[in-house]
Amino acid sequence: MMKRLACLLLLLIGSFGAFAQDVEMADTLRSSGKIYVVVGTVVIVFVGLAIYLFTIDKRLSRLEKEKN
Repeated sequence: MMKRLACLLLLLIGSFGAFAQDVEMADTLRSSGKIYVVVGTVVIVFVGLAIYLFTIDKRLSRLEKEKN
């Protein structure tokens, strides 16, 4: 489980460079310093979703153990 999480995090971190394209909107956000707010928000959303999915997985595993 931890191997999958580590692998997923490495893939996500590595893929951020692929999104760094030369776009006027990104240049505007970068020049005004608001790009960090956008990146921070995206990171918070992804971390929240990951935590939510792992808690659901734990609950489901516990229910499956109780059933057996």
